Amino acid sequence: MNSYDIFKKLTKGIKFDHKRFKDDFRKLGLQPSSAVPAKVIVPLDEQLEDDTGQKDQQEGVEKKARLKRKKKGKNDQQKQLMLQQQEIRRQRRQLGIQVWGTDIPAPLEKFSQLITDYDVNSKLIVNLKAQGHSIPTPVQAQAWPLMLQRRHILASAPTGSGKTAAFLIPLLQGLGGPRKKGFRAVILAPTRELASQIHRECVRLGEGLGIRPIVIANVTKARQKYGPQSSQKFDLLVTTPNRLVHLLKESVEGPPLSLANVEWLVVDESDRLFQDGQRGFRDQLAAVYQACTGPSVTQALFSATFAQSVQDWCRLNLHNMAMVSVGLRNSASEDVEQHLQFCGNEGGKLHALRDILRKGYEPPVLVFVQTKERAKELFRELIYDNITVDTIHADRTQKQRDNVVAAFREGKIWVLICTELMSRGVDFKGVNLVINYDLPPTTISYIHRVGRTGRAGRRGQAVTFWTMEDRPKLRSIAQVVQSSGQQVPQWMLDLKKPSKNERQRMTTQQPERGHVSRAVQHEKVAKRRRKQILEKRKKMKIESSEAAY
Repeated sequence: MNSYDIFKKLTKGIKFDHKRFKDDFRKLGLQPSSAVPAKVIVPLDEQLEDDTGQKDQQEGVEKKARLKRKKKGKNDQQKQLMLQQQEIRRQRRQLGIQVWGTDIPAPLEKFSQLITDYDVNSKLIVNLKAQGHSIPTPVQAQAWPLMLQRRHILASAPTGSGKTAAFLIPLLQGLGGPRKKGFRAVILAPTRELASQIHRECVRLGEGLGIRPIVIANVTKARQKYGPQSSQKFDLLVTTPNRLVHLLKESVEGPPLSLANVEWLVVDESDRLFQDGQRGFRDQLAAVYQACTGPSVTQALFSATFAQSVQDWCRLNLHNMAMVSVGLRNSASEDVEQHLQFCGNEGGKLHALRDILRKGYEPPVLVFVQTKERAKELFRELIYDNITVDTIHADRTQKQRDNVVAAFREGKIWVLICTELMSRGVDFKGVNLVINYDLPPTTISYIHRVGRTGRAGRRGQAVTFWTMEDRPKLRSIAQVVQSSGQQVPQWMLDLKKPSKNERQRMTTQQPERGHVSRAVQHEKVAKRRRKQILEKRKKMKIESSEAAY
C-alpha cells in the first residue's frame, strides 16, 4: 500500500474545498470545477460501502421520524384523555359528586346510556320512567356504572335522593332473571318498615323480569317456605339483620336458611347497622357476612350519612372498593326550611306544638319524640284536640304498625307521632312538616329525621324544640342547620364544644325529660296512688282474715 492508497483510506467520503487546497488537488491530478467543490474519487467497491452507509443513515432518519410521530400520537392520546378527565370532573362538580378509588367511571347523564354503555335490560328503563323518573339523580348517575361493573361501593347521599333505585337497578340487572338457586341477593335494612318499602320498590322496578323478591313477615313460616327443602323458586331477600340471623341458626322449627348462592349483599342505612350497643346491629351483620359463602359477593353500602366506622371497615375488608359522596357530608337537605325553637320546659313544648297545629298546617306531619312512653303520652294529649292523630312505636304489633303506616300514606292520619323507629329511610310521599318534639340525640339522627321531608326535590319544613336541658347538644345541631344554608344565631355557634367523653355520654344516655304535661303527670300520680291504696287494702284484708283464724 503506497501513500496514495493510504490517502484514499483516510479521505474516504471527505469533501475538499478546492479554493483552499488547490495545490493538493493538482498533486492528485484532479481538476476541480469552478462552481462545486470536488470529491475524492474512490474505487467502486468503496463507493458501494459508502452507499450502504448512506442507506443506514436514511433508515436512522426514518426511524427517528416514526418515533417522533408515535410520540406525537401518544401525546395526542394523553391530551385527549386529560380533556376527558377534566370533563368528567366538571360533570361531578356540577352534580355535587365526590369519589375516592381507582378507575372510577364517568357519571351517567341519561337513562339511555344504561342500554348503550352497559347493556341494561330496557324493561328496567321503562319501569324507571313509569315511576316518574326522567333523569338519573346524582347518586344514581355515579353508583350505577360502578355496580354494573361489579365494584364494591360505599355511597352517601342526602335523604330522598333516590338511593333505593341506585342499588336496585344494578342488582336486578345482575341477577339476570329467575333461577332455581335460592336467594342470590340479600338487602338488609334496620327496620321492618324500611324493608317493606324496599320490597315494594323492588317489585315495581323488576316488573316483567320474572325475578322473585321476598320480604320476611313471619320467621316461623319462612323456614318452611325458604329453607333448603323448599322449591328454591325465589331470588332476592329483603329483611332486617336480626330476623335473618334468627333464620340462619339451627332450630326445631326447621333447618337454617342457606346463603351459599348469594352474589349481591346490599346494606341500606349502613351507618345505623354498624353501630355498637343497643341500637346497633354489628354482631348480626358479622353473622350474615359469614353465612354468605359464595365465591364472589359484590357488596354495596348506602346511607344518608357517612360514619367513620363504616368507612374504615370497607377499606379494610373490600378489595377495589369505590366511595361516592353526594353533596356535603353529614348535612341536611337544602330543600328543608329549618327552625330551632326555644320552649323553656316540657309544658312549653306542648303549648308550642298546639300553637303550630292551631295556626294551620299542611298535612301530613311527623312528630318525633324520645321514647315510646312519651309517644303514648303525647298521643293522649292530642287525641282530644280535634286532630286525626296516631302513634307508632315498638310496643305496637307488626300488624298495627303496618296499618298505621298504610293509613298515613293514604292521608287518613294527618299527624303521626313516632320514635326513632321511623327516622331512617322510610319514604312518605309529600310530608310537609317534621317536628322534633324532643331534640335528637345526635346530629346524624337530626339529619335523618329532618330528611323525612323535602324529598325528591320537594320543599319541606322542620321545627326542632329545645329546652335548657338540651343546651349541650345545641351547638352541633346549629352547625348542621348552618351547613345546609340556614340562618342560626351566632351565640349558638359560640357555645362551648363538649368533650369527647361528654359527646359519648350524650349519645348513649338520654336526658330525663319527665312527662309530656302536668295532666299526664297527675294522672300517673293518681294511678300510682290508687294502686298503692288497693295493695294496702288487700294487705289489710289478708291480715284481718289471719287474725280471725
